[in-house]
Amino acid sequence: MGDKSKVIFGNVMSDKVYRKACNSKKKMMKKFGDDSAADYRISIQENPYIGPALGVQNITLSDEKSDLSFDEEKGIIVGNIRMGFGHYRISMAMASCAHYLGYTPYWMDLNSYPQTTCTKVISAQNDLYSLGSRLSKNPLFNRLVWEPMNYEGFRALSYNSSDQKNAELMAPVYRNVPKDIPVIATHVWPAQAAIHAGMKHVVNAIPDNWPMALHLSEGSVHTIQCRNAYMGYRILNGMNKEQVCSPMPEGSLIYTGHYIDHELVSNIEKDCEQRILRKKMKAPMRFLLTIGGAGAQKEIFAGMIRHLLPMIRDRKATLYVNVGDYKNVWDDLIRDIPEMKELSSEHFNNWEDTENFAEFALNPNSIVTGIHGFWHENIFEAVYCTNLLMRSCDVLVTKPSELAFYPVPKLFIRRVGKHEMWGAIHSAEIGDGTLECRDLPHTIQMLDLFMQGRTLLEEMCHNIVTNKSIGIYDGAYNAVKLAMSMK
Repeated sequence: MGDKSKVIFGNVMSDKVYRKACNSKKKMMKKFGDDSAADYRISIQENPYIGPALGVQNITLSDEKSDLSFDEEKGIIVGNIRMGFGHYRISMAMASCAHYLGYTPYWMDLNSYPQTTCTKVISAQNDLYSLGSRLSKNPLFNRLVWEPMNYEGFRALSYNSSDQKNAELMAPVYRNVPKDIPVIATHVWPAQAAIHAGMKHVVNAIPDNWPMALHLSEGSVHTIQCRNAYMGYRILNGMNKEQVCSPMPEGSLIYTGHYIDHELVSNIEKDCEQRILRKKMKAPMRFLLTIGGAGAQKEIFAGMIRHLLPMIRDRKATLYVNVGDYKNVWDDLIRDIPEMKELSSEHFNNWEDTENFAEFALNPNSIVTGIHGFWHENIFEAVYCTNLLMRSCDVLVTKPSELAFYPVPKLFIRRVGKHEMWGAIHSAEIGDGTLECRDLPHTIQMLDLFMQGRTLLEEMCHNIVTNKSIGIYDGAYNAVKLAMSMK
């Protein structure tokens, strides 16, 4: 297979870079152990949360006997990690489309095996990323450390070199997985680990459209969501400073379109029609706010809520607020904005209640008012809640991360990491989202534009329908078909 830390797509790393990569692996082994000789047994379990809806089964490392086994004809592994919500959400899109196409999706979260070196390494890296995200609220840290790291640091081939070495420590979790089952990885580490473990058919679904070596997993087929990212990835643009890099070979990089769930794509026309109708009928305008646990944007959301409170009281606006699995965020909002309490209905840790609300809100005859808060302790429910609510909302308010690619009108607030700005740029280009609003006054301005006129919302809805007609939102279907065609 060759040493993927020494040579990356024909680009030879310097001795200094290679030594650093090897030392990184040694440091991880010293800290978290070396389980390269471990024989982790596989057990297949039904996923009790998204299994019924998406046909998902979990791959666990356990000696526990299971009545389930791999479907080696129609099975497909969705390899992922819990690092924020984005990679889980993309994984759900892949599982949804695989299920619709008649395949069996197996959920393999490399951050869910605490007995392994693999999970210990990923958890440590996740903790560092979460810390950086929280610290990014400090303008000086954000300008001098966070944005340069996310924009240029992760861009470098030298970074990929170290990642590849560390990923060698993750390979043992695949030891007893049948090697012919296709893998779609929604984070680079499950892709790299799969290649190191000898998996034969690996698709590496790149989440970002800012070309970064961070996302490279040589040996897999890479997919991208946006055509404007193609050339940057193909020639490894700027990934070795000013040096012209050897390009990725033909066939190793494929445009698929956005990674979106079947349930959302198949209902685009209907949902957009209802948004336009609600606006014409002057029904309360529904804003879906997705708030992460790092708290990097809590102040912006609080400012938006304060601005909208009079309109919520007058039944001109309605809020869905999904705080994921971070109840502390909701508690902080209620403490900081006491007026919210009397207007709020709490849909907390009750999936049946959340599903019932989502179904009610989709009824064309339903009038939804007030503020509706959603919190779910389980990660699957916390993530998928936004997907359920998305269909009935009028505008999704989010940072330009993985949600930037979803087929719903979007108001983009300030990014967390400079690489995210390209999500907003792309969305504005195809007409389904706003520019990135980098401060509260511009965010409020955009809220008012949505509230005061029909044009902005209606144009976005028409653009979403047009985008669907040319396959922009078909990326998850295409990634699944690609993976299965590799057998």
